[in-house]
Amino acid sequence: MNDGSQTLRRRPGEIDIDIPFMGRWHYSRAELIADGIVHAVGIVLAIAAGSCLLTLAAFHAAPGEYIAAVFYVVSLLTVLSVSLAYNLWPVASPAKWVLRRFDHSAIYLLIAATYTPFLAQLKAEPLAGWMIAVIWGAAMAGIAVKVLLPGRFDRLAVIFYLAIGWSGLVIAGPLLETLPAVSLALIVAGGVVYSCGVVFFAWKGLRFHNALWHGFVVTGAGLHLAAVFDALVFSRL
Repeated sequence: MNDGSQTLRRRPGEIDIDIPFMGRWHYSRAELIADGIVHAVGIVLAIAAGSCLLTLAAFHAAPGEYIAAVFYVVSLLTVLSVSLAYNLWPVASPAKWVLRRFDHSAIYLLIAATYTPFLAQLKAEPLAGWMIAVIWGAAMAGIAVKVLLPGRFDRLAVIFYLAIGWSGLVIAGPLLETLPAVSLALIVAGGVVYSCGVVFFAWKGLRFHNALWHGFVVTGAGLHLAAVFDALVFSRL
């Protein structure tokens, strides 16, 4: 199998080492530091906001909704932590390419976990159960491909991420009837931010593109965390 390696010119001060499936790792030290800062900010904010969410939601959310919120917060912290470890791990270490599998798989986990607290509120909507099953089934299929077939279908995976992420449009009607307007606006805003960030994810020639992409991820995740907060806490005060 072609491992996807490419010949890229090295810029001054960059690390330029052949790596499996990804061409060359060619981020400068400044780019790596910027990426680390973005991840650190995201993790700190996720811990602080996630802790507040779970503390307050315990008094306002139904048991099923609360469990979904716990799973969402844990998934968010897992995704950010794995991404930090993978992106900053030394290139020469074989562990980096194991982390790559988990990093790419974790994106599916976050998408499905983000949907769950909102779908859990559609108690009287039969389609909600099917939607949860479809989203988690698609996420598990994506994770299996990333773990068992690393480096394959990477471009197709980006399309799959977006397709699962916007699949909620199928039940837009019930969501509009159930969720608060502010929550809906935050959900859509987060989806748009994530989608716009894909441009920087794909723009490999742009300096600091990885830090920019992760900045969009942290921002999108923050908007969705605020949406969960509004739906389970603020709108019920």
